[in-house]
Amino acid sequence: MNTAVRKPLAVAIMGPTASGKTAAALDIAAHIPSEIISVDSALVYRGMDIGTAKPTKEEQAQVPHHLIDILDPLDAYSVMQFRQDAIRLVAEIQTRGKLPLLVGGTMLYFKGLRDGLDDLPQADAATRAALDQDEAALGTPALHARLATIDPETAARLKPNDSQRIQRALEIYLLTGQPMSSLLARAPKVALPFDLLPIALEPSDRGVLHRRIAQRFDAMLRDGGLIDEVEMLRRRGDLHPGLPSIRCVGYRQTWEYLDGLYDVAELREKGIVATRQLAKRQITWLRSMPDRQIIDCLRPDAPQAVRQLIQTRLPDATS
Repeated sequence: MNTAVRKPLAVAIMGPTASGKTAAALDIAAHIPSEIISVDSALVYRGMDIGTAKPTKEEQAQVPHHLIDILDPLDAYSVMQFRQDAIRLVAEIQTRGKLPLLVGGTMLYFKGLRDGLDDLPQADAATRAALDQDEAALGTPALHARLATIDPETAARLKPNDSQRIQRALEIYLLTGQPMSSLLARAPKVALPFDLLPIALEPSDRGVLHRRIAQRFDAMLRDGGLIDEVEMLRRRGDLHPGLPSIRCVGYRQTWEYLDGLYDVAELREKGIVATRQLAKRQITWLRSMPDRQIIDCLRPDAPQAVRQLIQTRLPDATS
């Protein structure tokens, strides 16, 4: 007889932008006592509602949500902070007898949660300032080329304009004298205190997802909503395009529009293209998770399909 004690269950609902993750989570919560933990690096910021497609106040009132509106846009939120918060919240939700639903599209957070974290050094203000100066003088592609000489493995998986991650990899090398890829390879895997069921909402037709993305971005621009939201952020006077919050898709393009770099039609085009590129990266991340359970997000009954899949696992979680 198998007497092994099963770990309690948590569910990850992952997918590219506009794949219907929120709708699926709300459907589950309507049938299974649940609480939602947001896995989204943009939803953590207060005052950034339209461009992040944040769940509405009405949606948030239907079921408890966590890790939404927890930071000012001036602040940063690391993978380590997310992992610590997520593990704590999962335990608290399970103590209340509910199912934790980890819902979002920030794949780096999911990876950090599943695979554990490394002993990489914390951010160093002086090193970051020096790298900011180099980037301003030379440009991001030049920093990417520099990274390629010291850490070709990391450079190969980063786009030449991925300023945030390029700077982080360079910072780690400057602080430790070792490539980030080498440090990550030596990092031990840490088991989670719960079983995680990974469910991926993925499109069977990329073109349909692209149309959804365009429709959603048009809705964000409608009546000047997104533009007004970014104007309000700019009026604070302490935010700038180098911050992680303002680098979020949609916000960076709108900020540049307000700087006069292009007109509304170009803002729409650039915002949609950037969102499509984000979706492509998210799908690439998902495909690196061979154990994920895939649901076609274009199915009209996708939320119900996700819920039914979870329900097949619940007896195992409580047996």
